[in-house]
Amino acid sequence: MDFENNLRNIKESISRAKEAGAVIRIGPELEIPGYGCEDHFLEQDTVTHSWECLKDLLLGDWTEGILCSIGMPILQDSVRYNCQVFCLNQRIIMIRPKMCLANDGNYREFRWFSSWTLKDHLVDFHLPDTIAEALSQESVPFGFGYIQFLDAALAAETCEELFTADAPRIGLAFNGVEIFTNASGSHHQLRKLNLRMDAMKNATRFCGGVYIYSNHQGCDGGRLYYDGCSCVAINGDVVAQGSQFSLKDVEVLLAQLDLDAVSSYRGSISSFREQASRKSKISFVKVPHKLCQTFNLRMSPSSPVKIRYHVPEEEIAFGPSCWLWDYLRRSGASGFLLPLSGGADSSSVAAIVGCMCQLVVKVSYVPLALSRSKLRRFIAQYALCSNLTDIRNGDEQVKADAIRIGHYKNGDFPTDSKEFAKRVFYTVYMGTENSSDATRNRAKNLAEEIGSWHLDVAIDSVVSSLLSLFQTLTGKRPLYKVDGGSNVENLGLQNIQARVRMVLAFMLASLLPWVHNKPGFFLVLGSSNVDEGLRGYLTKYDCSSADINPIGSVSKQDLRSFLRWAAIHLGFSSLADIEAAPPTAELEPIRSNYNQLDEVDMGMTYEELSVYGRLRKIFRCGPVSMFQNLCHKWCGRLTPSEVAEKVKHFFKYYSINRHKMTVLTPSYHAESYSPEDNRFDLRQFLYNSRWPYQFRKIDELAKELDRDSALLPESNGQGEDGVSESGNGSGMGVVVAGSENPKAGL
Repeated sequence: MDFENNLRNIKESISRAKEAGAVIRIGPELEIPGYGCEDHFLEQDTVTHSWECLKDLLLGDWTEGILCSIGMPILQDSVRYNCQVFCLNQRIIMIRPKMCLANDGNYREFRWFSSWTLKDHLVDFHLPDTIAEALSQESVPFGFGYIQFLDAALAAETCEELFTADAPRIGLAFNGVEIFTNASGSHHQLRKLNLRMDAMKNATRFCGGVYIYSNHQGCDGGRLYYDGCSCVAINGDVVAQGSQFSLKDVEVLLAQLDLDAVSSYRGSISSFREQASRKSKISFVKVPHKLCQTFNLRMSPSSPVKIRYHVPEEEIAFGPSCWLWDYLRRSGASGFLLPLSGGADSSSVAAIVGCMCQLVVKVSYVPLALSRSKLRRFIAQYALCSNLTDIRNGDEQVKADAIRIGHYKNGDFPTDSKEFAKRVFYTVYMGTENSSDATRNRAKNLAEEIGSWHLDVAIDSVVSSLLSLFQTLTGKRPLYKVDGGSNVENLGLQNIQARVRMVLAFMLASLLPWVHNKPGFFLVLGSSNVDEGLRGYLTKYDCSSADINPIGSVSKQDLRSFLRWAAIHLGFSSLADIEAAPPTAELEPIRSNYNQLDEVDMGMTYEELSVYGRLRKIFRCGPVSMFQNLCHKWCGRLTPSEVAEKVKHFFKYYSINRHKMTVLTPSYHAESYSPEDNRFDLRQFLYNSRWPYQFRKIDELAKELDRDSALLPESNGQGEDGVSESGNGSGMGVVVAGSENPKAGL
């Protein structure tokens, strides 16, 4: 909804493209209003402002000599469509509405848009009066078709259409279209990029052609981080790839392509020739304009490049870091405050903020005073982020934001990440009598390595005051379980500590800037992980409740791998000790014969939680089908009855605690089994937690299997994640293909 800034970025991208000699410029999906407007798309203002911005572009010389694809919402016959508007030489030449809408996971496009269903022809779209008058153009072709230039044919796909089975490009390729554009709004998810890149390579490998893909990059105002990675592919090869994580507002990716290579490639595939000869005609728009140049030595076609993939640990470092920076600079806040416990979760968040500070310095700082040898070492030191930006070219927008947020004066700007962290990052260890010196020291050491302004606060007096008040009201004082108290008392005492920390964190975030003579406020960061949210192993409104949470959709196992990686690659060596320590909330007293541990409290391991989460969400398993899958996975290690108890234990606590998802801190989306109920995982929060029908079925199956355990197969048939490839495990079969010896396929 930041039309002014979006328009400025669009103009900047077109300007850079024209300077480089480009003849086609493609921007991301719905780039004028932004992709994440959600219910703002239902407002007439959003459509009107989009037309106003497009008019501004067309009345200038931005589209002179360059074909520009601009994304915006458009109303046609009172129906709202997600459209690509193709403009050239100050005129609109065609409008292409999206035909296949994204409507699962994080996407709800059917809530705001309709899909275009008329595939057989283009209709005449009458431009709004103000646009028609300003452009002296009354109407434009609207619908599914392609643009036929004098020397090439071009057509559009939009985001989801890249992944559909009956993709629009197939029929278009049979009609001779060589160039395909894709305006996308694709979000980051761990280990997901290869699916997108493979789809683009295959799109041009099977049908030939050029594929130009543009994606949003950054936080669009919600839980998602759009991870860029714009690219250009031709005939199955990627010839240009943009950055996946960046702090920059605008990135332009360029490639030079030989369209004769497309004709040659297609002509060499006999099956393509045969299918193309029987093609159905698709409507097109003729444009008397040339896109190509004849052969000359000044232009050389772009060569294939090796696709860059980040390991998951790097994705956890860079994705949330860039998301946090966007949130910080756009919210008007002056920094972050994190309750740092010295445990794996809060330490991961601290490391991500430390990484953010490093990225800001790398992008904004131009080390002109360094000698060539020192410059080489300086660049090598930050080689991990080489895909983010060329460090020798500071980004003025990042620099300006860093100066404003860090409150630098007299021409100063951040040149050291630890110094910058001291200005924008508070950490506070809120200890009680149940806290250990080990976690206190870990928190202190990590804060020193990152450079945060660190506080060590004892909250026992606040907890004691609340208990005294309770005793005055009721005449009773609760005891911990290790001291003879009940489960109710024990849980209540833990909740008091956790909620006191939340109140103190928000108080410090609002008042510490005032203490240090800084304007504005600090955002409180949460640090609960996806597995704790799934199981409900967190106190409602405790110190995991915050303004935003960069790890709320990251698993515990991935976080521990990240800590090991960050200890080496981010330079925070204390993270190695933090990762090695057993997870504990430290909310109960430590005794010689008792030490509180997370996995003991939960009655399941974090590894088991990840398995439950993937089965529940990704494989769509209810309690019975989860039991069946896990009988195969854990066959030989656990009896069916033991598996049954584990599954029932998980679903009991999942359903008891599901209500906590309604107040879960908005979290960076990173994992495909996130339980976040705002948009991604839409399920009720009031359950019959006894699950009487399902649990009775499980018990019956377990009893039958225990009686006849000898029939359990030795091979568990599990997939890579230990999940039955049949999906729900309710029907089993053996399929043998491509093998002369049947036993080889069993």
